[in-house]
Amino acid sequence: MTSRSSTAMNAADDLLFGDPESQEKLQHALEDLYYLLGRDYPVKASLALAGNRYQLVQRQLQALQGMACSANERSIRKNTELSPDALKGETILLDGFNVLIILETALSGGFVFEGLDGCYRDISSVHGSYRTVQTTEEALVLIGKTLQQLQLQKVIWVFDAPVSNSGKLKGACYELAGKHHFPWEILLENAPDKYLIENSGLICSSDGWVLNECKSWFNLGAYIINQLPAVKLLSFNNRLTIKLF
Repeated sequence: MTSRSSTAMNAADDLLFGDPESQEKLQHALEDLYYLLGRDYPVKASLALAGNRYQLVQRQLQALQGMACSANERSIRKNTELSPDALKGETILLDGFNVLIILETALSGGFVFEGLDGCYRDISSVHGSYRTVQTTEEALVLIGKTLQQLQLQKVIWVFDAPVSNSGKLKGACYELAGKHHFPWEILLENAPDKYLIENSGLICSSDGWVLNECKSWFNLGAYIINQLPAVKLLSFNNRLTIKLF
């Protein structure tokens, strides 16, 4: 996993995402990317084109890709998104690392980016290995208490089995569940995205492919982060010069 809590990285991100000139370039790039994706241009080529035009570096490209989607994808995701009131008594499946890492990032003071679909994403990633950070337990408890308040009947965490330390994380989750009386089940799956889709249940994720294919989903990351103080959130949704259809 990338060093989400790194002071040096956070300082660099303040320039890449907090500087007004950098934000202006990212906004224009996002508008161009939305236009291209809406006309079925390939994602990789469109991202490269927008990135080259505005001279974006790799971390800015990662953020841009997380914020972008086509008008059709945005429509699909909005049509299957559920409100908090619809969750009472339901069973929900959490895209484990996806849900956990965005909360770890927000609580650690890292930047969070709002996509055109309303989902919040970060630019941390898991590359075959995961390690807990200072905010891991806080994030897990916050997720658990939030879902408790929303009166979910059962919560199923789905983690990537091939990722190292996922077994240790599973044990830590069960320990917290026992301590706080969370109705949790924790699964380790070799292909978690496929598992989430094939179960046709209510899902929490910000993975674009999962959201495009799932039957229904809840925007848990945004729901929690909107209630946190002093989050570094970058959003262009209210200042775009294009209309989101």
